[in-house]
Amino acid sequence: MSETSVAPEQETYPNPPPPLAHDVLRIVPLGGIGEIGRNMAVFEIDGKLLIVDCGLLFPEEHQPGVDVILPDFDYIRERIDDVVGVVLTHGHEDHIGAVPYLLRLRGDIPLIGSQLTLALVEAKLLEHRITPVLVTVEEGQRHTFAGFETEFVAVNHSIPDALAVFIRTSAGTVLHTGDFKMDQLPLDGRITDLRAFARLGEEGVDLFMSDSTNADVPGFTTAEQEIGPVLDDLFSRATRRIIVASFSSHVHRVQQVLNSAATHGRQVAFVGRSMVRNMGIAARLGYLEVPEGILIDLKEADRLPEERVVLMSTGSQGESMAALSRMATGDHRVTVGRGDTIILASSLIPGNENAVFRVINSLMALGADVVHKGTAKVHVSGHASAGELLYCYNILRPGHAMPVHGETRHLLANARIAEQTGVPAQNILVTEDGAVVDLKDGVARRVGTVDCELVYVDGSAVGSITEEDLKDRIVLGEEGFISVISVINRQRGTVLSGPDIHSRGVAEDADVLESIKPAILTALQEALAKNPEATTHQLQQVVRRSIGSWLGRTLRRKPLIMPVVLEA
Repeated sequence: MSETSVAPEQETYPNPPPPLAHDVLRIVPLGGIGEIGRNMAVFEIDGKLLIVDCGLLFPEEHQPGVDVILPDFDYIRERIDDVVGVVLTHGHEDHIGAVPYLLRLRGDIPLIGSQLTLALVEAKLLEHRITPVLVTVEEGQRHTFAGFETEFVAVNHSIPDALAVFIRTSAGTVLHTGDFKMDQLPLDGRITDLRAFARLGEEGVDLFMSDSTNADVPGFTTAEQEIGPVLDDLFSRATRRIIVASFSSHVHRVQQVLNSAATHGRQVAFVGRSMVRNMGIAARLGYLEVPEGILIDLKEADRLPEERVVLMSTGSQGESMAALSRMATGDHRVTVGRGDTIILASSLIPGNENAVFRVINSLMALGADVVHKGTAKVHVSGHASAGELLYCYNILRPGHAMPVHGETRHLLANARIAEQTGVPAQNILVTEDGAVVDLKDGVARRVGTVDCELVYVDGSAVGSITEEDLKDRIVLGEEGFISVISVINRQRGTVLSGPDIHSRGVAEDADVLESIKPAILTALQEALAKNPEATTHQLQQVVRRSIGSWLGRTLRRKPLIMPVVLEA
């Protein structure tokens, strides 16, 4: 089969799409297609909307100052009252993290999910002072929300209580897996329910929306049980303190750390607000089994011999404000020293590689022994590899496939698997955020596109940061800043003061910039003489061009230039 046979066609689709007809199901992904994160899909039929997942995306290095990135809610903003519910497939941030921002639009939208998922969401919403409407569901249950009949299926993932959702409508059926894998020996004994998959396949799956994250990885994802012996070995060899970093919601990994600590006579302190919160919830609900006397707080850990201490920390992705990153920079109460063992028990989220390796290098410079996935089997993925996806397609025999949750390479790999198992190429929809797919009489076709942008959260500002702002921040960080202040008298056509040049972050001595002042002065005077009615903005652009071209020719620099022209 050709590698390009399932590549998306280069077609132009109407924006906005045509009006939605009666008994047609419309699917619009607002995130998670072409990226790892901010997963969100909107389903619409007969005027009602059902949302599956509402997650966030963590920023990359080319997005300085951004805290998180949200799905674009503009598509549903004017129709928020038509939303009948939000199905949350599991409790990871890339699937639930944007819920507080969605509920700012309407606070009483029902949140539908498993017990652990909703408990994690509820705790998050408490920090935002939002009291949610919660609908707890379990695998095997069916619930109807307006024109959507939903059935929930147990799936195995790197967090307990994950669910796939099967959606029945008058237009056809859709199976959305959420994130899943097929670990046959999971720590909690809860496997992906392939018997339910087979039953749904017999009923008929018109559109299969499947996790694509590991679709380009051959074979099967390693079982979680294989991590335990590796941790035991590392714990047995550690002579001082052990610090393990993972996602704050990775209950299975924390369970393995607690088990190894108990085996080797160590006690565990949780470090990081989200770790303390999430593990407290997991323990209270019975998803985390805590050995008697194993947990201590951080103050108690300070008083114990180092060879008896394990710190379970956040920060495995190099987040600048997370506990491990602050330890690496000396900005945390925990001081990392020679002989400490640091274990990064997580995968690298694409885009975080540089930040993580900076933390690793800083920790090693402090004398710590750093162990990560590249040097030992301290983490396994929570996503189905190609062999598992083959099984799913063969069990389900879907009429159409729409790969989700992954970058383009992952989506295309998933599409190739679909075609290998008999899904016709024309029935495989490799799309992107904002694509509009209509399902009618069991037939799915792309019919249009809607605007779908990245929405940046910067402190309390949501959506006010633009791509231009980010470009300016990058220029500031890499090239520096120069301001040029001049005072003019328009009636006389003269420059009364300046140009005064001030620079920040420009390596050259300030005296070097003195040589450009006469040229700026001349350019301003000529502009005033030529057009006495020139606006302040026009005169500022004259200044910008004068100093900008000089900087490019002379210093090979392109700093951010802020010209200011005042009238006296």
